[in-house]
Amino acid sequence: MTDPESPAATRPEGSLRRAAPALLGYAAVRALGLAALGAWSAADGGSARRLLSERWDSLWYTRVAELGYGYEVRLPNGDVHTNLAFFPLLPWLERIVHAVTPLSYPDAGLLVTAVASLAAAWGIFAVADRVHGRRTGVCAVLAWAVLPVGVVQSIAYSESLFTALAAWSLYAVLTDRWPTAGLLAAFAGLTRPVGVAVVAALWAAAITSFVGEHRNTGSTPRTDGARTERRALAMIVAPLGAVGYVLWVGHRTGGGPLGYLDVQAGWRNGFDGGHTFVRFVAEKFTSLPSAPAGAALAAGVVLVLWLYAACVRQGQPLALLVYTGIVVALALCASGYFGSKPRLLLPAFPLLFPLAGALARLRTSGSALVVGGAAVASAAYGALWLNGSGPP
Repeated sequence: MTDPESPAATRPEGSLRRAAPALLGYAAVRALGLAALGAWSAADGGSARRLLSERWDSLWYTRVAELGYGYEVRLPNGDVHTNLAFFPLLPWLERIVHAVTPLSYPDAGLLVTAVASLAAAWGIFAVADRVHGRRTGVCAVLAWAVLPVGVVQSIAYSESLFTALAAWSLYAVLTDRWPTAGLLAAFAGLTRPVGVAVVAALWAAAITSFVGEHRNTGSTPRTDGARTERRALAMIVAPLGAVGYVLWVGHRTGGGPLGYLDVQAGWRNGFDGGHTFVRFVAEKFTSLPSAPAGAALAAGVVLVLWLYAACVRQGQPLALLVYTGIVVALALCASGYFGSKPRLLLPAFPLLFPLAGALARLRTSGSALVVGGAAVASAAYGALWLNGSGPP
């Protein structure tokens, strides 16, 4: 077996060959989910393609790709929903694919998402393999694939694209490729607001690496200087995507540097430390019919926090802990769109590493049985979900 730190494993062909079982398993799980969605939608008289590319946020992305920014909807209660809330990298890619292929904007979004989801699976494997070994890497990818809301990985949303950029940026940090990490972090910042988590992870790792290097009396000044320059470059480049877009929105709206927060407020989105979410969960317990839903929400939050604590006990690198902690905090402490919280947690893939480790310790037949059962349940839930309320 190839060592993850060997030259063969770090070359693209070696890395891809090492990740092949994870990618094949991921593709199989996603194919099962799409087949279930297609069958369910057809039986319901609907269209799986429309559910994946022409509803909810995917419509907003394709409008940006086709028409640019400036579209807004004014609701009867006075709220203003503007497409400035949606970061530009996904619609830019949709526009490029539409321009160079015969695909429509919605179909271009599906192609971008399909490629991005495979890149995300590969990146998750690369990080988990680096930290915990190949078998855990494969199990981590499969665990990500069979999440109950895993179907979002195939929707023309930005979660898969963001996860791919975040995972490979973190991998670049772990392998001391600082300029690459900074560039990928900048692109992640152009994809979703939670791109700040990638920037913070890179900064934390860079500062810690700098301090540790200068405490090591065995390192040479020349090496220290070269590494310091690379880290500094990464720290400068990493926030440019998110900061650039936020400042552009502020200039366009006339709201100044914090104008993007006004845009989010129009969507009833904000950060209140989780107060509104706690109240939302608590209200579920005020009536018997909604009490099970409240219990499920509370259990879900406890599970997420327990998994993060397990990540700490597992000794994950600081970059992963900072990244995951911020993604979780932003997802759970946002003040709106409570139904979106499970999909907002999709990029927090290091949360799955403790579960993947446990899965990797099982016999192959046992882990296959667990993953197979979870894949069937995920496919059925995804088909039911998208043909029902769907992800807001």
